[in-house]
Amino acid sequence: MSAIRITAMVCEQKKLAPDIYSMWISCGQIAKEALPGQFVILYCKDSARKLGRPISICEIDREKNRLRMVYRVAGKGTEEFSKWKEQEKITVFGPLGNGYGAAMDFAVSVPPVSRHGILVAGGIGIPPMLELAKQLPGKVTAVLGYRDSDMFLKEDMEKYADVWIATEDGSYGTKGNVLDVLRQENISGDFICACGPKPMLKALQGYAEEKEKNAWMSLEEKMACGIGVCLGCAVPIRTDNGIEYKRVCKDGPVFQGKEIVFDE
Repeated sequence: MSAIRITAMVCEQKKLAPDIYSMWISCGQIAKEALPGQFVILYCKDSARKLGRPISICEIDREKNRLRMVYRVAGKGTEEFSKWKEQEKITVFGPLGNGYGAAMDFAVSVPPVSRHGILVAGGIGIPPMLELAKQLPGKVTAVLGYRDSDMFLKEDMEKYADVWIATEDGSYGTKGNVLDVLRQENISGDFICACGPKPMLKALQGYAEEKEKNAWMSLEEKMACGIGVCLGCAVPIRTDNGIEYKRVCKDGPVFQGKEIVFDE
């Protein structure tokens, strides 16, 4: 399906943690076609903010044609989103991007008796991991990183995965980051899926290479159009023809980990 722009409706909105909000929207065909790792663009009603804001898909409810977004208030646009009420009409464009389809195909290729996926996420990179955990076949382990004990989606994730926690301040779980958990607990699986800040992804890229594991990582870049026209979100990716620039909004946001060229 091609992405479509529609009028949707807010079904539920609530605060999960400081500056973190969860919003369910009714959005018809977009929800029917959405896949783990994709995103939508939400548009502000304030005419002063014309560019949409890309928000990753956290959960998909195909029976009720709903999507859940869990997002951080980081500016005027997302601040406006956090004030939307139930039954409010909003404009949505999606579903957009290339999700974790390749990782899910790889999971199916692993013998069921040993199939084990490792999901690694930090901060606002955690939301897109929830629907992936729901849909991945086999055993799922999730390693989640937070700043402190103000956690979100932990209990939701525990319904579908064995969950390990890292906090920067040591207030819960392992003190440190997700890589510390992976190494200290010797967590191993058939493949890795990740989403989070670039320093985490860069470190995880090295870890996956060291452990000889396939990894798929979701990148985040500023997007103006969301459909690959403006090229504002282009990033360097290794290909058979050398390093080429790919669009995060259309060719990604999910890429194979070993292909990503991180800044030195």
